[in-house]
Amino acid sequence: MSNGRVLLLILSCVFLFSAESRPDNVSKKLIGAWRLVSVEGTDATFHFAYDHPTGIITYDRSGWMAVQIDVKGARKPFVNGPAFGTTEEKAAAFDNYLAYYGTYTLDLKAQTITHHLEDASPPNWRGVNNVRWFEFQGDDRLLLIPREDGKGGVIDRKNATYKLLWERIK
Repeated sequence: MSNGRVLLLILSCVFLFSAESRPDNVSKKLIGAWRLVSVEGTDATFHFAYDHPTGIITYDRSGWMAVQIDVKGARKPFVNGPAFGTTEEKAAAFDNYLAYYGTYTLDLKAQTITHHLEDASPPNWRGVNNVRWFEFQGDDRLLLIPREDGKGGVIDRKNATYKLLWERIK
């Protein structure tokens, strides 16, 4: 076998093995708990007015994820205790807190992660697929950029202004 063919065979094998291991590397990097660092822009669906938001998102090895975000960062406790909130207190608590869980899948070619919602604080989100572009910033930061335009369409990534930055919890 000529040297050129041997080199071609070796390079082909290296390419195949590195391409096959990449999804696993991305998955491994994603696994864990992440704390919300910042929110840039406005959610196209809910138009939340973020004010010092806090939150956590987790991804596990079995393909499940969960997220919780306190939009205002400091919700007030119910005056008469946790079981006795007024209608107004309950509405304010619900309007300022977002949570959902489900499975997730990665599309490395599109650089997206899809959250397949099993359930969510907004009941009409059950069964919805939330697609996010993802980008790692080093080993400890994860940028998620929702693709939805709030009208049933998709925003071009270059025009996306709503971004959530997460930091790995160690």
